[in-house]
Amino acid sequence: MGTIDIVSDTVCPWCFIGKRRLEKALRQLQGQKQFEVRWHPFQLNPDASQAGVNKLEYYKQKFGEQRTKSMIPMMTETFAKEGLNYTMEGKTGNTLNSHRLIAFAGRQGPDVQDRVVEQLFRAYFTEGKYINDPELLKEAAEKAGVADADQVLSDPTVARDQVMEELREYAEGVTGVPHFIINGKYHLSGAQDPEYLAQVLAKA
Repeated sequence: MGTIDIVSDTVCPWCFIGKRRLEKALRQLQGQKQFEVRWHPFQLNPDASQAGVNKLEYYKQKFGEQRTKSMIPMMTETFAKEGLNYTMEGKTGNTLNSHRLIAFAGRQGPDVQDRVVEQLFRAYFTEGKYINDPELLKEAAEKAGVADADQVLSDPTVARDQVMEELREYAEGVTGVPHFIINGKYHLSGAQDPEYLAQVLAKA
């Protein structure tokens, strides 16, 4: 069985699109090759507020009003092609706790981890929920079936060292996410088309 390590941030819309496209590519390869998918942290803004700030206002400050204005319909259309709603409602902020939950879930297997990532992406991008809200994290853990999630939700030190170690091991040198590492040696950056991903995976 092959491995696909994905370096990603929970507030990166292209990471959710990349997840969907990878799933399509893996379906194309069913019966040919199998891969274990593992998620690793990246922080687009490690100094982001714990309390959170208005998402739309943050984008305007970061990219400018005109660029933000053009980004929204583009992202809405991109998400719609994947069967997803896209919203700029709600707050954005620090993603460390979401990464701790993902790392903790990963100890219980790749399927549990993947379900947590899915729930976090859905809540943040399609429902306008805040990525660092304890209630969101709790809900995501419950829906994904993470055992003993209270450990990581109630203690900010649980899985923190693991996240820091994975940031050093996987995120160092990465300039954009999603970033895919196939079988530990083939690197792909960005939300690639499913057909291209399937070709690379077939050769890996």
